[in-house]
Amino acid sequence: IEQVEADGPNAHLENMGLMLYNRKSHQWNVTFVNSSDGIPEPSMLGEFKSGRGEFFDNETYDGRAIVVRITWSGFTRTTHRLEQSFSEDGGRTWESNLKVTLTRAPDGTRQVVPTADGEPARQHDFDWQLGSWNIRMKRLQHPLTGSTTWAELDGKMIVRPIWNGRANLAEITSEGPSGKPEFLSLRLFNPKTRRWSLNFASSDSGTLSTPMVGEFKDGHGEFYDYEPVDGRMTLVRFTIGDFTSGTGRDEQAFSVDDGQTWESDWIETATRIGAPVHGSR
Repeated sequence: IEQVEADGPNAHLENMGLMLYNRKSHQWNVTFVNSSDGIPEPSMLGEFKSGRGEFFDNETYDGRAIVVRITWSGFTRTTHRLEQSFSEDGGRTWESNLKVTLTRAPDGTRQVVPTADGEPARQHDFDWQLGSWNIRMKRLQHPLTGSTTWAELDGKMIVRPIWNGRANLAEITSEGPSGKPEFLSLRLFNPKTRRWSLNFASSDSGTLSTPMVGEFKDGHGEFYDYEPVDGRMTLVRFTIGDFTSGTGRDEQAFSVDDGQTWESDWIETATRIGAPVHGSR
C-alpha cells in the first residue's frame, strides 16, 4: 500500500494506492483512493516488463469513454517516476495529464499530519482496533445449503492506520485444517456521507471485493452489500461489536430473502496482543 501526501499553491492532496498480485493471471491489480470521498476508483490491471510497469482501465471523463494508462518507470535505488495518460481513440494516441517524480526519503522518515481541530470523531471509529491481535475464526462449510458443519482457524491480525486513522488496513493470516488463508480489509471513511466502506481481498484472488457500506452506532458497526454466493444474489451483512480495549468480535451473515432471515457463515473473536495503539500518531 502506498500513501501519498502532496501540497501545492491551491490544494492539499491525500491519496493511496493498493497493489494486489493475482497469482493466477500473474498480473497486478492497482486501486487508487482519494481521501476527499474514500471511494475506490476502478481497478487498473497490468504488469512489469523490462523495467517498466503499465496498467490500464476504462473510465468515463466529462461524459466521454476513455482508456486510462498509468506507467511506472525510471527505477533506481532512490528514484522512480509515475505518469498518467488518457486516450479517447482506443490507445492509438495518448495525452499525459499527471507526472510524478519520487525520491526516496531517509530510512525511518515518516511525516505525520496532525489531526485537524474539530475533526468528527466518526472518522476514527476504528481507532480502538489499531495494533496486533490473536484471532479465532469459525467458517461455515457450504453456506446456504442447510449445513451445520464449521471449520475453525487460528491466526493473527495487524491493523495499521492510514491518513491519520481516517482509513486503515487490517492484514489477517490464519491456519487450519483446510489451509492457510490470508486476507486483508481496507476500511475507508467517506467524509461526504459520513459512512465507512469495507473492502476485502484474499491472497488467492488479488482483487478487491464489492465494498460493504455502513456505520457505527452505539458501539456497534453494521455493513451491507449484495453479491453472488454460489450463483444466487445474496444480501451480505458484516457486523463489528462487543469490542473493548482488549477484545473484539466480527460476524458475517447471508440472507436470500432481503434480510428477513439470516444465516451466519463467519464468526471471528479477537484478543489484543500487547498495549493498544492510541490514534494513529
